[in-house]
Amino acid sequence: MRALTWHGKHDVRMETVPDPKIVNPRDAIIKITSTAICGSDLHLYDSFIPTLRAGDILGHEFMGEVVEVGPGSTLKKGQRVVVPFVIACGKCFFCEKQQYSACDNSNPAEKAEMSEIAYGYPMSGIYGYSHLTGGYAGGQAEYVRVPYSDVGPIVVPDGLDDDKVLFLSDILPTGWMAAENCQIEPGDTVAIWGAGPVGLFAVQSAFLQGAHQVISIDHNPRRLELAAAKGAQCINYHEVKVREALREMTGGIGPDACIDAVGLESHGFALDNIIDAIKTEVRLATDRTHVLREVIMACRKGGRVSIPGVYGGITDKFPIGALMEKGLQVRTGQTHVQRYLRPLLEMIGEGRVDTTYLISHRLPLEEAPEGYKMFKTQQNEVTKVVLKPGWERQAA
Repeated sequence: MRALTWHGKHDVRMETVPDPKIVNPRDAIIKITSTAICGSDLHLYDSFIPTLRAGDILGHEFMGEVVEVGPGSTLKKGQRVVVPFVIACGKCFFCEKQQYSACDNSNPAEKAEMSEIAYGYPMSGIYGYSHLTGGYAGGQAEYVRVPYSDVGPIVVPDGLDDDKVLFLSDILPTGWMAAENCQIEPGDTVAIWGAGPVGLFAVQSAFLQGAHQVISIDHNPRRLELAAAKGAQCINYHEVKVREALREMTGGIGPDACIDAVGLESHGFALDNIIDAIKTEVRLATDRTHVLREVIMACRKGGRVSIPGVYGGITDKFPIGALMEKGLQVRTGQTHVQRYLRPLLEMIGEGRVDTTYLISHRLPLEEAPEGYKMFKTQQNEVTKVVLKPGWERQAA
C-alpha cells in the first residue's frame, strides 16, 4: 500500500510499504477514505517529538471502511467508521473511569518504558505519533490496523459524509474537552489562545457549554475571521498587548477561564519566546511555552486554565508563583476521545456543530508531503488539509 512516512526534520515521503495485517483478535483493518493533517503532526514534522524512526507512518486523524476483522472485533465488513486517535483497551483501571487517553494496556511494554522515564508513568498508545506512544502505524495511508476495534471506532450513519464526521477522530473532541475542562459557568468569559483547528472548535464548544463571551487570540487574519464568524471577539496579538486588551474586555477582572490551544511551538517576538527558541535549537529545552506563561498571567484570580495544546518535554521561566498565588485550577491531557464520540456525533447530525467550514484544502494522499509544507508555511491560508487516497486534486 501507499503511505506517508517520516525520515527526518521536514522530510516526509510517500512510499510503498507492506499492507497491515490482523495481529490480535480484537483488531480490524480499515481502508482509509479520509485522513487529515493535524497541527500536532507539525511537531513531528519539525522534529520536536522524540523517538520517531525513519519509515514510521504518520497520521492520527482518519476514518474509512472496515475491510477485515478479527474474531474479537464488534465491527462488520463494509461499515464506515471514525477512529479515535487514542488507542484504548476499554478494560483497565483508567478506561473504566473513561480516562481513555491514560489507558494502561495500549502502549506495548517495550515502548511504554520510554514514556514512563519521560513522564513518570507510561502513556497510552496513539496512532502515528512516535515510539513514546507505542510506535503504531498511522492513518495517512491507504489502510491501517486498528487495535481494540471493539472499543474505539464509532460507526457513521448513512447520510453523513466524511467531511462532517472526520474530525471526531481528534480535534472536535479535543476542542470540546478543552472547553469542558474550563468548567464554564453562566456569564463566563473564556479566552482562547490559538485560532487553529482545536482553538476554533473550542470557540464553538465554549458557546455550546454556556459561555457568555469567547475571545480568540491569534495573528492570522483569516483564522480570526473564522473565529469571529462563530461569535468570538478577536485579538490580533501583533496589534495589541494581549493582557491589557483582556483586562479592558473583562472590566479589569480578567477571563474566567483560559485555553492554551497552541502548545509547544509558540510564535512571536516576545523576549521569553526568543530565549525559548534559542534553547530549543541547541537542545537545552524542548518546548516554547510563551503562550502558557501568558495564559497563567492573564487568567483572573481563582480562574481555570485548560491546556489542550501539546507539550512534550521541559521548559523554564515557568510562572509557578502566579499559578499558586492566584489560586488557578489547571486541567490538561490528551483527549478521552471515546467518551465524547456519541454525543458529538448526535450534535453533528442535529446540525448543532459545524465542522466542514474548517477545511481549506483537499488533496490526494499522494500529495501529502506538499500538504505538510503548505500547512507549515501558509498558516493564514491553510486551516485544515484533508487527504483522500485515490483522489485526483480537487478544489476545496
